[in-house]
Parts: sequence; C-alpha cells; structure tokens
Amino acid sequence: MIEWMTEFVEQTGYVGIAFLMFAENVFPPIPSELIMPLGGFAAARGTLSLPGVILAGIVGTLLGAAFWYLVGRWIGCERLRRFAERHGAWLTISPKDVDAAQEWFRRHGWLAVLIGRVIPGVRTLISVPAGIAGMPVATFAVFTAIGTSVWSTFLATAGYVLEEHYAEVAHWINPLANLVIAVLVGLYLVRLVRARRRARS
Repeated sequence: MIEWMTEFVEQTGYVGIAFLMFAENVFPPIPSELIMPLGGFAAARGTLSLPGVILAGIVGTLLGAAFWYLVGRWIGCERLRRFAERHGAWLTISPKDVDAAQEWFRRHGWLAVLIGRVIPGVRTLISVPAGIAGMPVATFAVFTAIGTSVWSTFLATAGYVLEEHYAEVAHWINPLANLVIAVLVGLYLVRLVRARRRARS
C-alpha cells in the first residue's frame, strides 16, 4: 500500500492527498497515519509545500466528515429511537438512552467533535452522532476544522521531520488506535452482558 500511495501522491500532488484523506474518512482502512506523513515527506523533498499538504489534508478530511455527518442527519434521532425499540437488546441502548445522548450532545457536542477528531479510531465515527443529534452545520464544521487542523499538522510535520522514515509515524499511532478500538468493543460487550442479565432477572 505504501508504494502505491507514494506513486499516487507523486502523480496527483495536493489533489491526491485531499482525495486520500477523504477516502480515509469514508473508508477507514486507508490510514491518515500514512497519508499525511507521506505528504510531509514529499514537502521535505521539495516536491510539495508543507502548508499546502496540511491544507489538502484538512479539505479532504472535512469532505469525508461531511459525508458521515449527512448520514447521521439522515438517520436522525427518531429513526434511531425506533431502531432502539426493536433491537435494543443487542444494541444495548433504549429509546431513553437515545434521548439522553441527544441532549448531552446538544450541550457538549462541540467538545466531543473537537477532541474526537484527534483520537485514532474515533475520528471518523464522531461525525455520525453529531449528525444524529442535529448539531448545527456551522458548529460542526468549525470544530471539525480545528481538530482536523491539529491532527493534519502533527502528522504532516512528523513526516517532514522524519523524511524517508515517515512510515514510522503509523507504527507509533497504530497501537493507540487498536487500544481505543479494543476499549470500545470491551465496553460494548460489558453493556451487552449486563443487559442480558437484567433481561433474565
């Protein structure tokens, strides 16, 4: 994958970086932990500029985040509430939980979006509840842009400094992403077991 991405960025430049970051948000197995450091490496070689790489990464990420935000808006709280009524046993949430989560997100959602954009494993997912809760588009865009700017700048700068060793950035971050995913899966399993026990009792 690294060789293909390197050749793709060399041929397409900033547009290629923006496209890859968009694809990374829509199809998470394409890792930003490789895309942006690769762009930073290209900037270190003089092929691209570091500010241009960062801007391209931000634009691509915003477009990808907008896609999942719109998916969340399409789902909406009413549809999610009905889904929870039918499948709450394995979803581990009830319609009341949906209402509570919506209220919390309306009050503190901006902070969740801001922090979520810099946490591997959560970056893409955070757009969906923002859309479901009906977060204003401007609020979502602003805090997504801020968090994305921090993340893209960090990754691109790391690739710029490391140059040909840019791929090491992914080796540093991937364990954290795996840990976050493992924690989320673990929390879900705990909720599922508790829900089953309550149903039996």
